Amino acid sequence: MRPDLDPEQLDRYSRHIIMNDVGPEGQATLLDTDVLVIGAGGLGAPVLQYLAAAGIGRLGIVDDDVVERSNLQRQVIHKDDDVGRSKVDSAAEFVTGLNPDVTVDRHELRLARENATDLVADYDIVVDASDNFATRFLVNDACTLSGTPFSHGAIFQFEGQVTTFSGDSPCYRCLFPEAPPEGTVPDCATAGVLGVLPGTIGCMQATEVVKLAMDYGETLEGRLVAYDAAEMSFEEVPIAPKPDCPVCGDDPAIASVADASYEGRCSLAED
Repeated sequence: MRPDLDPEQLDRYSRHIIMNDVGPEGQATLLDTDVLVIGAGGLGAPVLQYLAAAGIGRLGIVDDDVVERSNLQRQVIHKDDDVGRSKVDSAAEFVTGLNPDVTVDRHELRLARENATDLVADYDIVVDASDNFATRFLVNDACTLSGTPFSHGAIFQFEGQVTTFSGDSPCYRCLFPEAPPEGTVPDCATAGVLGVLPGTIGCMQATEVVKLAMDYGETLEGRLVAYDAAEMSFEEVPIAPKPDCPVCGDDPAIASVADASYEGRCSLAED
């Protein structure tokens, strides 16, 4: 645990500190928490913004992309002047400018089987703010196998979903055993996305992280919240553990990320 908060921190986090359920101890816990955010785009932007503001002490940012002008409609931590820059550099600059208490680790790379296990092992909590099924399955497997809790979010046009997995059963593969066939689910570049939608889903993910860090309240473990911005409605869907899940089931077939393929349907690796 960190020593007592200094005068600037007492001022910065005063609205947390006066809350009975957070207080100086809860804020000190947030400052001692390490969070890995995978993706610095639509979902990653509000996640990074609010976790930095809340005083998460160390944020790792994973992204291998650069800022494009079409990103600025929703990726609110990047500016017009950042077009062409690495998203990791742009995001890290934003976080440091917002809160100098936060240490930023820049991982300018694509999450892959070769690096996922080591990256996840270095953090307390992971946020899946990715935009493709291959990364989502890889995040799930690396986190589930290591027992690392992670928040998952996804967006499409007017709809979004968010849930939390604790590292125990059930996991993402209990919800989606395999990725859909290639080409059947268009991405945001093809189908579009409402600009404010990732703000809603990303803020929910950031909320889950803060609760996980402080071990407070009820998380979305075992349930998925589906949000429809057009109807302004929320639906809760239970997630049941699957005994035959290849990662968290009774007789798991995946003991490491090397045992699975993260191409196509994201099933077991071929011999």
